[in-house]
Amino acid sequence: MNIFSKSYCQYPIIQGGMAVRVSTAPLAGAAAAAGGVGIIGATGMKVEELRQEIRKARKLAGSGKIGINVMYAARNFADLAKAALQEKVDLIIFGAGFSREIFSWGREAGTPIVAVVSSPRVAVLAEKLGAAAVIAEGSEAGGHLGTDLSVAEILPAIKKAVKIPVIAAGGLTDHHDIKRIMELGADGVQLGTRFVLSEECAVDDSFKKHYLGASREDVVLIKSPVGLPGRAIRNKFSEALALSRESIKNCSQCLKSCSHDFCILKALENSRKGLIDQGLVFSGQNVFKIKEILPVKKIFENLARAFQVRS
Repeated sequence: MNIFSKSYCQYPIIQGGMAVRVSTAPLAGAAAAAGGVGIIGATGMKVEELRQEIRKARKLAGSGKIGINVMYAARNFADLAKAALQEKVDLIIFGAGFSREIFSWGREAGTPIVAVVSSPRVAVLAEKLGAAAVIAEGSEAGGHLGTDLSVAEILPAIKKAVKIPVIAAGGLTDHHDIKRIMELGADGVQLGTRFVLSEECAVDDSFKKHYLGASREDVVLIKSPVGLPGRAIRNKFSEALALSRESIKNCSQCLKSCSHDFCILKALENSRKGLIDQGLVFSGQNVFKIKEILPVKKIFENLARAFQVRS
């Protein structure tokens, strides 16, 4: 199945599934209804919560496509993935580690599995195991990063290495970015940061204001307890991380492996709720380019200017 044929979705655009509870049903449902692929960020959710979010998104999406994104590093990765399959999502995206088992789960359910990759080697492995597509995510992306190379650097090599669709991600904000990356061979694109600044994204207003106020110099790298670097917007929390580590109390054991430098789940939840200086505000490298909050439908109309008539 080509998940980016016109019969699958109107536009080859995936709305990124951002955790913790940044990409929820209102955002995913609106993205799907607008002709793209709407993704719920499952990491950090309980199984029943994810089921409810999928069902809510379905009602908003109409005939549009709904999926989830879940980190392999999450301790309940398998439970979340299997619940999503039982809910008959249209695809599952996973990253922050690599799972072999999820491809057999997807085959049994008839659900496309998409792996986030940063090298041709991992892309080839994913294709061999049965991936429907891969997402070539460059260093410009927000959140956890798997490479220090840009998406423009890794995309051509990954595209050359596999026959399945290759979706470009990392730092894309508008139709100009999409047009440039499609000219490099991308079969589709994934955008996360642009959709945070949508009316439907259910984060606190102060989270969105922090995005709108960010300059190029405000975008920094932090060391995540997941064991990967992460890209975020500078705030008091990120500055404190550079100087010290907090002591974790009442650890929820949300990760398979954790450095315990700080609680990533709590940090992301705090910022989403509006406690900006007590949390981590993940974002893409080019957040400073986005200057307005728009409805998802309008964002899609703007992004779609990158495409000619699709066959």
